[in-house]
Amino acid sequence: MSLWNLLAGIIPEEKQRYLRDRFDVIGDIAVVTIPPELDDYREEIALAIISIRRNIRTVLAKSSMVEHEERVPTYEFLIGTSTRTEHKEFGYRFVLDLTEVFFSGRLSTERQRVSGLVEPGEDVLVPFCGVGPFVIPAAAQGATVVAVEKNPAALHWLYENLALNRVADQVRVFPNDAFSLPGLVDNQFDRVICPTPYGRDEVLDILTLLVREGGMFHFYTFKKEQQFAGLLDEFEKKSLVPRFYHRCGYVAPGVGRYVFDLQKIG
Repeated sequence: MSLWNLLAGIIPEEKQRYLRDRFDVIGDIAVVTIPPELDDYREEIALAIISIRRNIRTVLAKSSMVEHEERVPTYEFLIGTSTRTEHKEFGYRFVLDLTEVFFSGRLSTERQRVSGLVEPGEDVLVPFCGVGPFVIPAAAQGATVVAVEKNPAALHWLYENLALNRVADQVRVFPNDAFSLPGLVDNQFDRVICPTPYGRDEVLDILTLLVREGGMFHFYTFKKEQQFAGLLDEFEKKSLVPRFYHRCGYVAPGVGRYVFDLQKIG
């Protein structure tokens, strides 16, 4: 059953077009974006979400976009009182507080895809690692992982999750800005997994230097399709050959989150 179907007859027909049928689920928390045109129906929307997903205990309305360095939006409670949760995906467990850290449940399939490419014994670098959703599966595959994160709250949850998933011995954590990496590490990596924050693509210049020849660079970025030509030219200049790419959803009209699997040649 969809939100559209559940709320038909409750939300007037002329306002139905403003209703988004999708919402994010992180653990037992649902996060929904409600446009101003539907402010009078916030409670009805929250109750409809709980009727669809019986495990939901808290429903949050996103009240701001991600604007500051920690990439954490602000929320309003529609139902419930807690923003702390435990999220499970593909056998891994992640504890976190949504008011402190950024986390997207929509990337779960993508995280499984990338971790499935990791070989035992690889040296893997994960900048902007957050609470560890890319770090932990890579370590569980048998890689040695360097995780880089500067948000103190995210670091707290990262350490919790490394212990919870029993991979702490395979992960070295740097509580630093990813842009300072050249001064922190003196080796290169077989694989770099970079969930790049919005508008920070300049990190590509830094991270390319840290990929071994023949190594892989999984680069996440936010782009419009008409920007692809310039981006592919930039990869070529850095000796990065695209082996695969796809869209991991939209973040705004016409703007998608894309991943490029790049191999460093030469």
